[in-house]
Amino acid sequence: MEIAARLTAMARDAAIPMAHRVAIALRAAKSELAAQLDGGYRPQITRNLVEQQNAAAVELENVSVAYGDRLALDSLTGQFAAASLTAIVGPNGAGKSTLLKALTGLLPLRSGKLRCDAIAQHRYAYLPQQAELNRDFPITVGELVALGGWHSLGAFRGPPATLDSDVTAALEVVRLGGFLDRRIGDLSTGEFQRAMFARLMLQDALLILLDEPFAALDENTIEDLLAVVRRWRGERRTVIAVLHDLDQVRKHFPSTLLLARSCIAWGETDAVLIPKNLAGLSEALARPRQGSIFP
Repeated sequence: MEIAARLTAMARDAAIPMAHRVAIALRAAKSELAAQLDGGYRPQITRNLVEQQNAAAVELENVSVAYGDRLALDSLTGQFAAASLTAIVGPNGAGKSTLLKALTGLLPLRSGKLRCDAIAQHRYAYLPQQAELNRDFPITVGELVALGGWHSLGAFRGPPATLDSDVTAALEVVRLGGFLDRRIGDLSTGEFQRAMFARLMLQDALLILLDEPFAALDENTIEDLLAVVRRWRGERRTVIAVLHDLDQVRKHFPSTLLLARSCIAWGETDAVLIPKNLAGLSEALARPRQGSIFP
């Protein structure tokens, strides 16, 4: 009996490393299968801080975008530097929102080239205008914000253990600490935008694109959300925002692209938002759109 017991113990001890190796192999196979089903998506891209910042630089070379036969952007060339904070300014019809949608791939380029590693690696976040968002979907504020953690899941992974605490922390930052279980359809315009900013925080993006993020908001909400933007700048993320309030741009955004379908000026805000450049906006938009059948 003693010999049999020893043999049983030896067999059990030998099986433990084998079981460990099998478990590791199964985890690796599951991870690889999830990556294939997600189209090659890799949620955890490891790189040092400098590489992360450089990945978020955006280079445009003669970029043109058209709606049918009408040019919305014409031969735009320039760079949004890594870790920069840039406002896109111009009158209605200048191509500001078009540019953001072109960066995300929502609109195809008619011509030119766009280079950005963060976009290619799905490490960007995009907040469209509120009018483009459906607030009738029956989800809570907590669920909306949690969707920002998608980068760590993909379609076939479980949520990380920190997701609940991350959602709670983000809501506290935007002053919605008691709104976790509230339906998004019950929120005011300002409350909904605060929730969307919390969602952006969970996305942990290298590049953040904002289309009129402060439109129709009260001053307190604007100041709170600007604090989040300043936080992103402190974390050296690249932030690009379409804005209309020039005083706001001068105060909070070091770089500006002045747009009227083509580039009027691009650089430091104080050098861009000068009377000469602003006066040329209407004239630039009045020019015929090259390649258009319309005047």
